[in-house]
Amino acid sequence: MASGPGKQGSKVVSKAATGGPGAAGAAGGPPVIPLASPLMGKKKKPFLGMPAPLGYVPGLGRGATGFTTRSDIGPARDANDPVDDRHAPPGKRTVGDQMKKNQEEDEEDLNDTNYDEFNGYAGSLFSSGPYEKDDEEADAIYAALDKRMDERRKERRELREKEEIEKYRMERPKIQQQFSDLKRKLAEVSEEDWLSIPEVGDARNKRQRNPRHEKLTPMPDSFFSKHLQSGDNHTTVDPLQGLGGLNTPYPGSMTPGTGELDMRKIGQARNTLMDMRLSQVSDSVSGQTVVDPKGYLTDLNSMIPTHGGDISDIKKARLLLKSVRETNPHHPPAWIASARLEEVTGKLQVARNLIMKGTEMCHKSEDVWLEAARLQPGDTAKAVVAQAVRHLPGSVRIYIRAAELETDVRAKKRVLRKALENVSKSVRLWKTAVELEEPEDARIMLSRAVECCPTSVELWLALARLETYENARRVLNKARENIPTDRHIWITAAKLEEANGNTQMVEKIIDRAITSLGGNGVEINREQWIQDAEECDKAGSVATCQAVIRAVIGIGIEEEDCKHTWMEDSESCVSHGALECARAIYAHSLQVFPSKKSVWLRAAYFEKNHGTRESLEALLQRAVAHCPKAEVLWLMGAKSKWLANDVPAARSILALAFQANPNSEEIWLAAVKLESENNEYERARRLLAKARSSAPTARVFMKSVRLEWVLGNIEAAHELCAEALKHYEDFPKLWMMKGQIEEQSENMDKARDAYNQGLKKCLHAMSLWVLLSRLEERVGQLTRARAILEKARLKNPQTPELWLESVRLEYRAGLKNISHTLMAKALQECPSSGILWAEAVFLEARPQRKTKSVDALKKCEHDPHVLLAVAKLFWSERKITKAREWFLRTVKIEPDLGDAWALFYKFELQHGTEEQQEEVRKRCENAEPRHGELWCAESKHVLNWQKKIGEILTQVAAKIKNTF
Repeated sequence: MASGPGKQGSKVVSKAATGGPGAAGAAGGPPVIPLASPLMGKKKKPFLGMPAPLGYVPGLGRGATGFTTRSDIGPARDANDPVDDRHAPPGKRTVGDQMKKNQEEDEEDLNDTNYDEFNGYAGSLFSSGPYEKDDEEADAIYAALDKRMDERRKERRELREKEEIEKYRMERPKIQQQFSDLKRKLAEVSEEDWLSIPEVGDARNKRQRNPRHEKLTPMPDSFFSKHLQSGDNHTTVDPLQGLGGLNTPYPGSMTPGTGELDMRKIGQARNTLMDMRLSQVSDSVSGQTVVDPKGYLTDLNSMIPTHGGDISDIKKARLLLKSVRETNPHHPPAWIASARLEEVTGKLQVARNLIMKGTEMCHKSEDVWLEAARLQPGDTAKAVVAQAVRHLPGSVRIYIRAAELETDVRAKKRVLRKALENVSKSVRLWKTAVELEEPEDARIMLSRAVECCPTSVELWLALARLETYENARRVLNKARENIPTDRHIWITAAKLEEANGNTQMVEKIIDRAITSLGGNGVEINREQWIQDAEECDKAGSVATCQAVIRAVIGIGIEEEDCKHTWMEDSESCVSHGALECARAIYAHSLQVFPSKKSVWLRAAYFEKNHGTRESLEALLQRAVAHCPKAEVLWLMGAKSKWLANDVPAARSILALAFQANPNSEEIWLAAVKLESENNEYERARRLLAKARSSAPTARVFMKSVRLEWVLGNIEAAHELCAEALKHYEDFPKLWMMKGQIEEQSENMDKARDAYNQGLKKCLHAMSLWVLLSRLEERVGQLTRARAILEKARLKNPQTPELWLESVRLEYRAGLKNISHTLMAKALQECPSSGILWAEAVFLEARPQRKTKSVDALKKCEHDPHVLLAVAKLFWSERKITKAREWFLRTVKIEPDLGDAWALFYKFELQHGTEEQQEEVRKRCENAEPRHGELWCAESKHVLNWQKKIGEILTQVAAKIKNTF
């Protein structure tokens, strides 16, 4: 067999050598392949192409033996290779699983060597038997015993495993442990050495570093047209094809070599195809996407996935709908779905013909007629609707559609009036017709409408709004007679009386409404009535709103829940903008609870925020009459008078407060503040002297010392401070003031002694520790300042203020590495401290600040200091809008933080308008902040003791530097 191809090859070679037909072609140019080969004319053997007989082995007759190759038995399989069955169960998904299972099933070792006198055979003799309930119970007992025995050895086993793990770690340490000594030496690297380390370069070449997509330039149309016109023929044979290339699929002249291609026609065809697809997507009648409002079972969305989709799907849908129409020709959805199918596929005329045939078969169906009117053009649609009216004279939807098809208002009115002649009970038709009329004609039509539709509340109310006062009253009385169960008629009657100045009738109408509705079996829904009251408030009907609130505020509430529920209702009304409703709820609450200080306070704060000064003062006068022991109410009244520059009235209020509360510290201090703010220093001194004799407290002494200090009487301040410390040595603010007075006089030793003495008495006063540390830092004793703060942290663990001061001390000294280390320790000890996280954000380099801020927000999501730090971060990155949002969020969460207001005001000075700046200033003055590191440094300075909040805000903002 091996000699066959060689002989055939020799014949071919000799043919070519003796000057066959291909010889001339070889000499003069490329060879020409003959049309018919001599080999093809030979007589074929009869057995060629027939299957071999059974058991036939090639070459067996001349001594060759058969053999098996890898291709006969398939490739080698690994134990982990998946089997051919892709849905095999979990235990049979690999070759190894099947081999193992077959081996276990076939081979069961029952030799004597596998037998034990106590345990028996290692395998189960009864594994092939049924598994019954007795076997399950026995297995559960044995499992419980094994678990019990295992628990007894658990401690020893765990200890042994722990020792083995430690031994393994000693023999094979982690990479982190191997480099721990080298990492420890990194602490000795200076910042200059660290910065001098060169950056790691990119070793890749330029093409790898800057990958670009492969550019493919499309061939122009002229290239293809040129080569098509040239008519070049490829007559060479690929040498890789061998002799198989002789059997070409195109014999000779059939080879496609010439032809014409018009690119312009191809472009036109492409545009035509695009237009056709766009027309299929849109509705050719109304210009809107086709949507089935009724959602029929034969909705096209379930048949055709996309417009202009697969042709076979459209044919199936068409065939299915045709079957439905023929089976049940009086089924309207089948005709509508068929028409829409043709419409979607672009055959609009076919759709119209189908739907018109549907109107013949289903002439009593509104949907079919409306669909026909939608598909037909304008005039034809009118004719269709006219025909529909003849078949369905009582259809409201068809009349509405007929009116919509008319473009002239008079024609619309004519259609609707004709419709009302046939369908006089339709509220929708009456409303549509009234909307087209003038007020006088509308009133006449509504008077007829309420006769035809006496149960329509909307028509009665619309008629009442168009009538005069007397006629409106008659209309509403008739409406109540016809509809005794609707509350809106009663509320409208009350609003009518209020609008005409008859406010004394409003209360009676609302009370009669509650009684009448209850008598007719209507449930009084409290929430609905309060919503109606809010709508009355927004419409300007204040008396009606208050009457409704008074009538329904107590319905359906237990007595013990009244106060809590009413306060929630008032807050809800304020959030909805219904201030008169909230005022009415507070007024009713104060009538029920006249001695509740919390209710008076809420009402006072409401008037302060949303009312006038006169309303607030009137409320506070009533409040102190009912709650004379409530100091805060007296103080609010006095402050309101003082802010109005009515100092004598404020003094008289405080005098009355003294009579009601003779030894009240708050009232004494308020009187002192009133006199000192108005430059009546002698009167303030006398008041403080009286207070120290009649109501001596630590705050009274502190205010006395501060008054003398800010007025410049240092000696008097010293004497008062010494006297106060005899009585109140555990009050830390007195020690702080004594030390600060000595610091101001440059007596550092005395100041240090004052702070040290104060710390002996007030060990947990953080401000004293900070002041002493700053005093040592100021005189140049950095080591001593550091030691003081370390001692403070030992005495007061987990105190963020002390950690923050330690970090800042190192940072001010230029030791940034130590400050970073301290900050890491601080965050470990106080992981939820907002002031520490806020400081940590700006300790980082600029690229790492955003990551740190994200960590801070995860730990302290609602902390004002963290929110303020994020706002500053956006500010530093010039993201103005985001920074403003975060500033607003900060001052909303914590309006008492003065630092946030100062930074916000500074931000608006740089990036905001004058209106925005003024808004921040006003909101800050209303919030009256008292806390904040930067804020307190200015507000509590002795030189700024008489400055207003707006002045302090400007001063703090001026001292802020954009160093972050």
